[in-house]
Amino acid sequence: MNLGASVRVNKCGLCVLLVLMVVVVALYKYGNSTELKREVVSLRSLLAASIDAAEHGGKVVSAIREAATLHEQSKGKTKEGANDPVTDGDIKSHITMFFSLQKSFPGIKIISEEHSLSDVDVSSVSPAALLHPEVTAAVAEDQMVPAEDIRVWIDPLDATQEYTENLRDYVTTMVCVAVKGHPTIGVIHKPFSGLTAWAWVGKAVSPALRQPGNQGAFKDDVAHIIVSRSHAGDVKAVATAAFGAKTEVIPAGGAGYKTLAVVEGKADAYVHSTAIKKWDLCAGNAILFALHGNMTTLAGTRLDYGKEEYYKNEEGVLATIKNHAFYLQRLQGLGGKKQKAA
Repeated sequence: MNLGASVRVNKCGLCVLLVLMVVVVALYKYGNSTELKREVVSLRSLLAASIDAAEHGGKVVSAIREAATLHEQSKGKTKEGANDPVTDGDIKSHITMFFSLQKSFPGIKIISEEHSLSDVDVSSVSPAALLHPEVTAAVAEDQMVPAEDIRVWIDPLDATQEYTENLRDYVTTMVCVAVKGHPTIGVIHKPFSGLTAWAWVGKAVSPALRQPGNQGAFKDDVAHIIVSRSHAGDVKAVATAAFGAKTEVIPAGGAGYKTLAVVEGKADAYVHSTAIKKWDLCAGNAILFALHGNMTTLAGTRLDYGKEEYYKNEEGVLATIKNHAFYLQRLQGLGGKKQKAA
């Protein structure tokens, strides 16, 4: 027996052991991170949650209006000089909608028109429901999407000015899901009538949207163009010049209301010529796409909803359910005439 013999170390085996240890440490440290595991989201569940959030936000908006506890303040003036109000309805609906969605989908980016204080108590806000009977009945096949590709745009109270004037028909709450910048799911809820219109592009639309709508090209030489009543800019003059002196210009509040008016055949087109925020447009944009309608800028470009920092659209809006090119050509032709005249 040689008790003094030295122990030989197998260098190859030692290297293998060290590599295994590094792998184990890496898996322990990063195994649950997005570096190795991308979070994916069920769009069917997100649609159900979006409906739930919009409807619960609508209940808040309605309750505050009924109690007449609006506590109206002003954010300032728009470029057109109109007052830009904010109320308790806006803020409390935001808290309900934003945090209910965040609790159900903590990995997605949510962009809201309003903001809440960092120390706001959200313990009473329940996570948005992941099931909805209409969605379950209409959507058989789900779609899984990486959370990083999703942006959720919410408008907790569209048509705030009309809300303060108690013009309830114009008021909506809206949620939109954009995937890689494309409006994919849209929800528009009318708190005072209870109507909820939703759509998932290429998948399904809600029963409230299964209507024939208009045919797009106006009849009897009269175009019915719906425009903003509080942020009209020069759109009335633009519409008359583009579509003729007989044009019926319909002033209304709320981008959500105006988009649904086009879908329902109450107007041939929705035209907006001044700056507008994308949380006002995204839900209606998705609904129009799902119904084979269209929404573009007045330059004819599609709106991108991929980046929060680009939340403002400065190029106007044209929304139609049929014959979008017809209306766009008329409006762009007008632009050409203006340039020649100048």
